Amino acid sequence: MYADCEAISSMGGNMVVSSGTLFTSTFQNPNFTYLPLEPLPPMITKEENGSSLRGKEEMKSGSESELQETTEQPLKKKRYHRHTAHQIQELEAVFKECPHPDDKQRMKLSQELGLKPRQVKFWFQNRRTQMKAQQDRSENVILRAENDSLKSEFYRLQAELSKLVCPNCGGPPVPGGVSFDELRIENARLGEELERVCAIASRYIGRPIQTMGELMPPSLELDMNIYPRQFLEPMPPPILSETPSYLDNNNLILMEEEKTIAMELAMSATDELVKMCRTNEPLWVRNNKTGKEVLNLDEHSRMFHWPLNLKQRSSEFRTEASRDSSVVIMNSITLVDAFVNAHKWMELFPSIVARAKCVQVISQGVSGTNGCLQLMYAELHVLSPLVPTREAYFLRYCQQQNVEDETYWAIVDFPLDGFHNSLQTSFPLYKRRPSGCLIQDMPNGYSRVTWVEHAEIEEKPIHQIFSHFVHSGMAFGANRWLAVLERQCERVASLMATNIPDIGVIPSPEARKNLMRLSQRMIRTFCVNISSCSGQVWTAVPDSTDDTVRITTRKVSEAGQPNGLILCAVSTTWLPYPHHHVFDLLRDERRRAQLEVLSNGNALHEVAHIANGSHPGNCISLLRINVSSNSSQHVDLMLQESCTNKSGSLVVYSTVDVDSVQLAMSGEDPSCIPLLPLGFFITPMELVNDGGCKDEANGHNITTGSLLTVGLQVLASTIPSAKINLSSIAAINNHLCTTVQQISSALSSNCIGSCNEGDNGKEK
Repeated sequence: MYADCEAISSMGGNMVVSSGTLFTSTFQNPNFTYLPLEPLPPMITKEENGSSLRGKEEMKSGSESELQETTEQPLKKKRYHRHTAHQIQELEAVFKECPHPDDKQRMKLSQELGLKPRQVKFWFQNRRTQMKAQQDRSENVILRAENDSLKSEFYRLQAELSKLVCPNCGGPPVPGGVSFDELRIENARLGEELERVCAIASRYIGRPIQTMGELMPPSLELDMNIYPRQFLEPMPPPILSETPSYLDNNNLILMEEEKTIAMELAMSATDELVKMCRTNEPLWVRNNKTGKEVLNLDEHSRMFHWPLNLKQRSSEFRTEASRDSSVVIMNSITLVDAFVNAHKWMELFPSIVARAKCVQVISQGVSGTNGCLQLMYAELHVLSPLVPTREAYFLRYCQQQNVEDETYWAIVDFPLDGFHNSLQTSFPLYKRRPSGCLIQDMPNGYSRVTWVEHAEIEEKPIHQIFSHFVHSGMAFGANRWLAVLERQCERVASLMATNIPDIGVIPSPEARKNLMRLSQRMIRTFCVNISSCSGQVWTAVPDSTDDTVRITTRKVSEAGQPNGLILCAVSTTWLPYPHHHVFDLLRDERRRAQLEVLSNGNALHEVAHIANGSHPGNCISLLRINVSSNSSQHVDLMLQESCTNKSGSLVVYSTVDVDSVQLAMSGEDPSCIPLLPLGFFITPMELVNDGGCKDEANGHNITTGSLLTVGLQVLASTIPSAKINLSSIAAINNHLCTTVQQISSALSSNCIGSCNEGDNGKEK
């Protein structure tokens, strides 16, 4: 270029070129008429120019014939040297590791690939420019969609503003004026927002916060004289919990431009899920101490570049990632149908999914499944008020794929807030990264399911008794999802089976199904009532040891539960006994009858038995409560269901009268039968201590045991607006503590008896 400038300047002297001539383009014509350009004469190089520069006169004396011969010579085309596929593959591999190689690295690459160092240098420059251009295009698409959305919202608000009418005179309102009705609506909305924020804050600090001060009457009559010891400050009363709405994102609807972006993200998320399910090392590294697979975050970030370029999380966010695989007794079509239906999804995972709903169907797909894309909301919970729930809006995509002559279904969830920043977030902050499962059909109606769970969660303090349970991934990891799915598939298979013999007074297969549906509703009611889902606010009881007892009250007026004011108390205790020992004690009605606090001294007799799983503990029982002959109490029945899997066990029961059971067995709708379930949630848990014998894996002393969560509910009053006094709270707290003590004593005596029998056998 400099040589050209010198050549032109050497022509200088009297040559005058106007700026208008230099920068005139034929494309400035408004009609865009294309004019063919004359071929330019070849430029004179610097060397040739230096040898021929003999003054202005010699330049002008050049013959026109020589110039004509020069212009008629064909222009030499520049030869392009394309890299081979091997060279490009090696360059791409190095680029992923180091986008900016130094001189030594470029020299080494050029020698290995047979290229010049300048070629290597230019390739890396072009590759960085290309990646930057791709990122810019993606950001432009997102910003353009946001801009269109803001424009639509602006025009809508302008149209609404033009329709406003003054409520007094009927004329146009004063600009900037607000009516009293709008103020009242806004005041009510702010009041609800204040209550929601106070509920979130109280969940964080472990104590409720009064929202309206003296404007709200106290829900309890506080009388601290009934407590045996004095407190420095009065105990806050339990707050009556209403069923709140979902996260306040009622206007969350994807526009047409956003739907296109969502479909592109769905394809990318599906590809990521498939690779995470089918790739082993170095993406997944197995821990030799625990036998669990651990996600290599560095390898994951190199393999997957999320299209929205999510910001790197700070130390306040913790990444949870797990993978598991199992075979379940359900075909892929039925499983996929359950995943795309929010209600069926909740029923399939009652101990994990507290609430779920489909907000918007973005794409129906083929037959409602293949290619289906939905905007969904879900609240996930652990069966204890000591663990905060996880709420999130996310997109769920379902697609059938064929890879290596194998057909399978991919169900993938991926985050929404990456390109929809107006979402109201939950507490603590929770985001589902591309997660889900691959479902592959197997013979005889079975399916192989590979599950990947990947999420980012805000690092917040959790009660110490559940700290290891949550941080180890046992609470919301893939192994728990898959264990619950395997158990529920067995239950559904039992529900649909007609060749399973039942024991007892069940008259027909239809009566059997109705009784199982009634028991399923009992399980779900128990799971929801003893967790912190739906914004339930729990209060700590000061007398409880280790601060693990929580109580709450709620008003019930709908069918399915006793109407009135219900008092609920939940306690969690660590027991130094294996998980299956605790489960066997609590599910056996004969052994549980020995616990006076649970049976009130009455014997239990099984009158009906439904097996709904391969484990003998997975069953539904109808028990008759044998009251003493001199009692005037009405004879009731007890409906009990026990279920177990490798992630935990449940034993739930509720008293029902004979008429309700006959109503359910006769084929009537059992949804109106009132149930107030009580029960136990047992999870295997290792207690980690700092002292004693150290474990090589983490330097801690580990003791095998289990966590026992006891949930009790009582109908405190048939009047929903009634007040609870502290005597009722003290009574249920005492009942809860006595229950835990008797269970621990029974386990201890059984353990001693087993050890004595073993010693006697050795002596013989």
